[in-house]
Formats: sequence, C-alpha cells, structure tokens
Amino acid sequence: MDAAQFGQILSTVADTARAASVFKSVDTHEGRLSCEAKDSAEPAFYRVELEDDKVWISLVTKDRWLSESIEATLMHTGDKIEELLDEELVDQGFDHGPLAVQHFRSDDMFFTFRSPLPSGANDAQAIAQALLGYEACFGQIGDMSPGEDD
Repeated sequence: MDAAQFGQILSTVADTARAASVFKSVDTHEGRLSCEAKDSAEPAFYRVELEDDKVWISLVTKDRWLSESIEATLMHTGDKIEELLDEELVDQGFDHGPLAVQHFRSDDMFFTFRSPLPSGANDAQAIAQALLGYEACFGQIGDMSPGEDD
C-alpha cells in the first residue's frame, strides 16, 4: 500500500472515529491518525499508522504513571491484554483473529501498547474496527476511564 492509498483509508477511518464519539479529538497529520483518549487521567492517544508496510494500531502516552496503571490493573485482575482486546475486537466485528500486543517505551519517549494488523485487515472498515476495539479495551483499564469523582 502506498502513502496516497493509506491517506485515503485514514480519512475514512477518521470519519468513522469521529462518528463513534468516543474520542476527545481526531486528527490526521503526516500519514498518521491520532485520536485523543476522552476520559484518560493523563493525555493518551490512539494511533493508526503505516510502518514497514504494516498497519499498526496503538495506544501511546508520555505519562509513566498512566502506563503503569494499565499494567497494574492487568496484574491485579490476572487478565491477559490480548484476550481482553480480542473480546472487544469481536464486538466491533473485526474477524481477522486475535492481535498480539507489544508494550515498550519508544525512541520518542512514549509508553506504547501496539498491534500490527494482519495483511488481510488493511481496508478502512477493518482498521476502524481495530481502532475502536483498542479504545473499548484500553478505555476500561487502569486510569483510562473516569473515576467516581469525575
């Protein structure tokens, strides 16, 4: 997929993300879709980007505490992030199998959770389903959702 094709797909995915009303903001810039988490305790962004000919869905934050709150929730509950994500992907209609989730700190200092989409999931509908599945999954973990006082 070339950059122009991916740009057209991102535009469609951005429209779907806006219509879902689950993000604080939705922007495309330099070949990347970035959707700000609506209820996160600290700034966090869901992203869609093309890297090494693969489409990646990610959640990124510069806040170590927020990343650790997600990890702590998973550790406390004993849930596996891939299983939680798969449940949300199925609910979104994503039928391209479970996604592996990588977790690391990127070179640009973002704490990152990300998944590559399989080659058969490179159309706007599948990408939007994966993005919304990521939001539904991570939006419930750690301090990504409003507390009782919010």
